[in-house]
Amino acid sequence: MLVGICSDTHDNLDIVNAAVDYFTEQDVDAVVHCGDIVSPFSATPFDTEFDFYAVRGNNDGEWNLQNVVGGFGTYLGEMGALEFDGVDVAVYHGTSEGLVDALVSCGDYDYVFRGHTHQRVHEEREGTVHVNPGGLPIPAADDEYSVATLDTETGDVELQKIE
Repeated sequence: MLVGICSDTHDNLDIVNAAVDYFTEQDVDAVVHCGDIVSPFSATPFDTEFDFYAVRGNNDGEWNLQNVVGGFGTYLGEMGALEFDGVDVAVYHGTSEGLVDALVSCGDYDYVFRGHTHQRVHEEREGTVHVNPGGLPIPAADDEYSVATLDTETGDVELQKIE
């Protein structure tokens, strides 16, 4: 199974559409958005052939976002636990580094997907793979937007810059 991972799109429809196009080209089975979609209109491009999951980010200001995502995907609220082909994944926006560290260290998850920092991360700690696909460029963070994919059969995580 191929899972797409993105975060911190912040209503930038050019980035959203480019990410959706990339995930479609890669023929992903599911996409997980790690928060900061922001407004409902920028969630609707994810209403396509793949399954869609999203958590709430600290900039998701419209509560209707939950209803819009719920109309075509799964809105997980502040945090969620998913299972893809026997692979356990925690999803959290990442506003609390202490909570991120606890999720990575607890031993319950194979992967922890998060966003918030706008910085790409792919590291293994204590048997859990911590993935942040990055976000829109901001000062002191990544200079380009990127997404990630996880191949659940091989465990390969690929980070890909999106233009």
